[in-house]
Amino acid sequence: MASAPSSSTRPTASRPGIHLPDTARDLVKILVAGPFGVGKTTLIDSVSEIRPLHTEERLTEASAQVDDLDGVREKTSTTVAIDFGRISLPGGVVLYMFGTPGQERFRALWDDIAYGALGALVLVDSRRLDASFDVLGLVEESGLPYAVALNTFPDAPRHHTPEQLRAALDLEPGTPLVTCDAREAGSCVDALLALVQHLIDRRPPERR
Repeated sequence: MASAPSSSTRPTASRPGIHLPDTARDLVKILVAGPFGVGKTTLIDSVSEIRPLHTEERLTEASAQVDDLDGVREKTSTTVAIDFGRISLPGGVVLYMFGTPGQERFRALWDDIAYGALGALVLVDSRRLDASFDVLGLVEESGLPYAVALNTFPDAPRHHTPEQLRAALDLEPGTPLVTCDAREAGSCVDALLALVQHLIDRRPPERR
């Protein structure tokens, strides 16, 4: 990956077919991570150029003791394995997006899902920042570079400054922090581009 494509030339999620474009040059696996109900499935739905794969199941009373619905009472289903989608970016970069379950009970899947990934986009919800701590810790333990995307829910507080959010999430200075609306494709592509640029910036220079 030489440089990140500009957001001014970002693609649309028109879902032209299952085949890779002829311009595909860099095939990159990334994780879309975050706590339960933060919008991972919605983001992948918004940007995938192929029909996304989902493993959604309805929430039942049996999960009431293990799935914390505080702040997401309207949620009726949950990912139980992975979400999967693909998006082709200008410059020949193709992202394979693997959405991870957000609950602790699915932690055993993490190593398998994360295998071969180059980085992660971590979605957070400013209404319940503390719900993100376990996922951020897991990403950091794995050694994956990551960017953080604040999903802008309609009823989310607007008074937090970027500096306050970075401090609350204990982010390193070089970790990108952006905002997005998981329902809006262009906004999500911008968040993914921030991750791609972060991966490029961390890449060791090529030896001549």
